[in-house]
Amino acid sequence: MAPYPDLLVWQKAHQLVLRIYAASKSWPADERFGLASQIRRAAISIPSNIAEGAAKKGSREFRRYLDIAVGSHAEVGYMIRLATDLGYISAADAESMISDCDEIGRMLWGLHRSIRRAADGPPHSN
Repeated sequence: MAPYPDLLVWQKAHQLVLRIYAASKSWPADERFGLASQIRRAAISIPSNIAEGAAKKGSREFRRYLDIAVGSHAEVGYMIRLATDLGYISAADAESMISDCDEIGRMLWGLHRSIRRAADGPPHSN
C-alpha cells in the first residue's frame, strides 16, 4: 500500500478538513463547543483513519479503519447540511462541500473494495 499522503482519497479528505476549519471559524461563538467542534472532529476522523489504517499490517485492519472513515464521512455530510439550514454555510459553499464529501465517500468505498479484492486474490476460473 502507498504511504497515506500519496492516496488521493486522503489528500481530498485533508482538503475538506481545511475547508471545514475555514468555514467554521465564522460561526457563532455559542457553536464553539457544539456544531463547530463536532464537524471538525468528524472531518478530521476521515483522513486520520485513512492514515492509521494504512499504517496497519494487513488488509483486514485497513478496511476496518476505512469503515470508520466512511461513518465519519456520513456524519460530516449531515452536519454540512445542518450548518446550511442554520445559515452558517452559504448554499453555494455547502453544495461544493457536499460534492467533495460525496466524492470522498465514493473513493473510500472504492479503496475498500480494491483492498478486499487484493486480499482475496485473483478470481478462480472453473
